[in-house]
Amino acid sequence: MLDPVSVLQGHGLHVTAQRLAVLRAAVRHPHGSADTIASAVRAEIGAISLQAVYDALALLSEKGILRRIQPAGSPALFDPRAGDSHHHLICRSCGKVTDVDCAVGSAPCLTASEHHGYEIDEAEVVYWGACPNCRAKPPVPGP
Repeated sequence: MLDPVSVLQGHGLHVTAQRLAVLRAAVRHPHGSADTIASAVRAEIGAISLQAVYDALALLSEKGILRRIQPAGSPALFDPRAGDSHHHLICRSCGKVTDVDCAVGSAPCLTASEHHGYEIDEAEVVYWGACPNCRAKPPVPGP
C-alpha cells in the first residue's frame, strides 16, 4: 500500500490519527476483525473506542480503501487488498484466510449463467478447506 496519508487524501478523506492508525493496523493484520484491528490501534496510539474503530473501518470500506468480507460463521474481516477482484481460501479448522487470484477472466472474475436483469460488477468466491498447518496436525482421537 502506498503512503497511508496519500491514500486517505486521494479518496477525499480528512487525515486523522485514528484513521491512519486503523488503516496501518488493517495492512499489518490482513483479514483482521474489528477487534483485532482495535487491539493493534490501541497498541499504537493508546485509547480509542471500539465504535471509533468500527466507524473508521466502515468509512475505509465505503471508500474502497479496505474490502469488507464476512465469511459464513465469522465476524466481518477487513482486507487491505481492495480494488481488485480476488477470492479467499479459508481454513475450517483455524480460520486462517488467504488471498487467491481469480481462477480465470477479468473482473468480476466469473460470469453468471443468468443475470436476471442485474448489472453484475463483483463476484465473491470463498473456498473452504484445511490449511497446510492444520492438515499436518495429527487427528485428535475421539471419545
